[in-house]
Amino acid sequence: MSESVTITDNRTGESIEIPIVDGGVDAAEWRKLLPGVWFSDPGLATTAATPSAITELDGENGILRYRGYPIEQLAEHSTFLECAYLLVHGELPDQAQHDEWIEEITHHTYIHENFRKRINEAYHYDAHPMGLLTSAVAGLSTFYPEAKQIEDPTVRREQIVRLIAKMPTLAANAYRHSVGQPFVFPDNNVDYPTNFLRMMWQIGGPYELDPALQKAMEILLILHADHEQNCSTTAARVVGSAHADPYSSVAAACAALYGPRHGGANEAVLNMLDDIGSYDNVDAFIESVKAGEGRLMGFGHRVYKNYDPRATIIKNAAYDVFEVTGKNPRLDIALKLEEAALNDDYFVSRKLYPNVDFYSGLIYQSMGFPTEMFTVLFAIGRTPGWLAHWNEMLEQNSRIARPRQLYTGPDVRDYVPLANR
Repeated sequence: MSESVTITDNRTGESIEIPIVDGGVDAAEWRKLLPGVWFSDPGLATTAATPSAITELDGENGILRYRGYPIEQLAEHSTFLECAYLLVHGELPDQAQHDEWIEEITHHTYIHENFRKRINEAYHYDAHPMGLLTSAVAGLSTFYPEAKQIEDPTVRREQIVRLIAKMPTLAANAYRHSVGQPFVFPDNNVDYPTNFLRMMWQIGGPYELDPALQKAMEILLILHADHEQNCSTTAARVVGSAHADPYSSVAAACAALYGPRHGGANEAVLNMLDDIGSYDNVDAFIESVKAGEGRLMGFGHRVYKNYDPRATIIKNAAYDVFEVTGKNPRLDIALKLEEAALNDDYFVSRKLYPNVDFYSGLIYQSMGFPTEMFTVLFAIGRTPGWLAHWNEMLEQNSRIARPRQLYTGPDVRDYVPLANR
């Protein structure tokens, strides 16, 4: 059986056979037969805009792998910075590479003090942390003008290190500014998740972090490190295709993530659990969703048509967190909701399984994060993925993004002077 498709133009009777390669067909071959005829694909749901060797996502079978490594193994055995190295460089580091990478990241955590102060002074005291973070990332390009030398791999790598290193510092600064607390400088003697949590929460004396919370933060960052061609990653690649510097490209990704349809799902889960109110109201809520009177947040996914592999990992981590913080009062509601949905053919037949957002919000809230910080946490974890795609796009010498459209406006018409309208 030939691995190909045959397309026939019924207007002319002409046909063309196009091979299927890596699950896709070449649009350039389509254009040979049908010049000026475009696919209509709102949301680009069935369009592969690029080849990529970074992340494999098989939604039908619930598979997520970074550079071939199953997410389950990475979450159990790896660290976030090791995963960041893997995403950026394509292979897990050996000991020497690992130590050098950690050293580089650790010693680029500081941000210029003049820059930090001016950013804070420019924003209202209760500015949303994600808005401040997005602006700060874009502003970093003015401090590193050499970042515009995107053709130089050495310069690109320097900026990748800087961005991964500085994101927790920028994020913690955004939070501290929003609550009127003094900035906490990075501590280069502790690991990446601990340093971030210390910059978030330290007040006065030494900061002590329970290992379970450090591990949960590590896992959450790993699970969010990349997720193929989602909205924010596509934004980074599109902006990068114009040969923008990495700070501008990552700022564009942050802006995409700021939108509630992309980065706000775990907050929506908490709001849903609050609306349900109590354990006893779950069954009635399930029936209302089936009647079309509400939405089941945190279930189903644009890509996954099976159980989100990240959801199982994060659910297990949640129990470890609650052992330290105390059980989140919403947990019993969430567990009953999950059980009810997974045993109801209405949801199973529609492949509405829990996704990573169903439990991540509960963990973040139990650790003390306000809901406006959820997308900021997402951005810290996703930065290595954004940068890996930006870098891969440049190595591919990709063309500048320029989609087509199907024009649906009025036909040609003549201008009418204002007095005659």
